[in-house]
Amino acid sequence: MDAGQQRSEEPREVLRAKYVDYCSAQVADLLLYLSPDEIYLLAQRAYREEGADEELTYVQMVRIATDWLSRKISLPPFDLWLADYRAHPERYEEYFLGLWESETEVPVDG
Repeated sequence: MDAGQQRSEEPREVLRAKYVDYCSAQVADLLLYLSPDEIYLLAQRAYREEGADEELTYVQMVRIATDWLSRKISLPPFDLWLADYRAHPERYEEYFLGLWESETEVPVDG
């Protein structure tokens, strides 16, 4: 069985985890292009749009910027991504951060 056939037989929860990982990588790539000042401005604007006005920590700013970016960028819906992933899995390998592996681990009862 070749790698393409093996990927097409992956369980849906693995494929869903890979999709989330792919989307996370897309947002992370965009964040890397932003300077700390740009993250600050983006987070402050998004935070004010929510009606808040308290001081934010840098971690909160990055979280808010990440949330805002994930809503603004165009990511494919799961079913469309899945069809393309199954047809061309090699196109996606470089985008996986490895997060999908921890999402699909089966907990061991102790």
